[in-house]
Amino acid sequence: MNILFVYYVPSGGVETLNRQRSASLKTVKLNPHFLYYRKERDLVNDHEAPVYITNTDEEIKEILDKGNYGLMIIISDYPAIQRFRELGYKGPIVLEIQGYGPKHVAAAELTKAVSFVTTYGDGLLNPKTPHISKLFDDLYPKTPKFQFNNSFDSSKFSYQTFPKHPNPILAWIGRLEDNKNWREFLYIGRKAIDTINQDIELYMFEDPTLSTPQEREAFKQLMKKLKLESKITIHPNVPNGKMKEYFSIIGDSGGFLCSTSKVEGAPYSILEAISCRCPVLTTDSDGVRSSIIHNQTGKYYTLGDIDEAITEATELMNNFSLREQIRMNATYHLIREFSPQEYAKNFLKMLKTLGIENKG
Repeated sequence: MNILFVYYVPSGGVETLNRQRSASLKTVKLNPHFLYYRKERDLVNDHEAPVYITNTDEEIKEILDKGNYGLMIIISDYPAIQRFRELGYKGPIVLEIQGYGPKHVAAAELTKAVSFVTTYGDGLLNPKTPHISKLFDDLYPKTPKFQFNNSFDSSKFSYQTFPKHPNPILAWIGRLEDNKNWREFLYIGRKAIDTINQDIELYMFEDPTLSTPQEREAFKQLMKKLKLESKITIHPNVPNGKMKEYFSIIGDSGGFLCSTSKVEGAPYSILEAISCRCPVLTTDSDGVRSSIIHNQTGKYYTLGDIDEAITEATELMNNFSLREQIRMNATYHLIREFSPQEYAKNFLKMLKTLGIENKG
């Protein structure tokens, strides 16, 4: 059976999710196809499945007519539910929410989505994100709801051995925008250099096409103010497959991934870091709760509390027995809770609930 997944751009966590579930769903004889409206960079990672990039009604209708899709999953773009109905699609449509940024934005967007979902849709899906699950319950009492962890194949994205980097690396991944909270990472980095180890290096992985000129200028000014120009290395648009090398090196350097987000859905960067034995220090951004358990699979600090972040960072870097315990526990947790097999099993349960027969 063919399934069409729809999203705006082939970038970030959703693109990673789509590639991960492409492999997972094929194991149970489901054939995923992917439609993105546009691309903002030349690189589109291999999905090992058909990928379409268009936003014209004529081309989308042609895709729908040829695809014979037994299910469509639209990620975030709730007005598209009505659009695809008007283009002739008659099969089940599920709206998937991987995250909308700040909680007030999620509440506003999901409130606006009610008429589209209840009139034209058939279900809602999210990866066990607490604030999204609550909004589903509050706003959509009669709509079928599905919640299960995203798929992650740790056998294909895992730790690799490299020569030890000479200095500890603190890494950050995201877009230069408010919710990803890049400013907080710069303040944490500055204080970590001043109080933990003066040789600490800061790596920032980002997609320059997804930031505004104003935000980029603010970033440059704060970096200059904190005297971090010589400490920060920007890594733009790193191919996903290359990230397992970086995460492995960061973990073995004695550093960690620092996630400063205000709110997250189910960030793949944290799963990828864990799989490569790179410890994680994060805010309690809601969606991370399925992967991070404090002092067991990672560490939390309170959003905005730089001193607490430094206290936790110091222990994560200097308490070697706790650090190794966290690295090991996190890997086991990832394999147990996020396996492709578990994802495929949950997806098939969703199909059954929706009354969809998988004929292979």
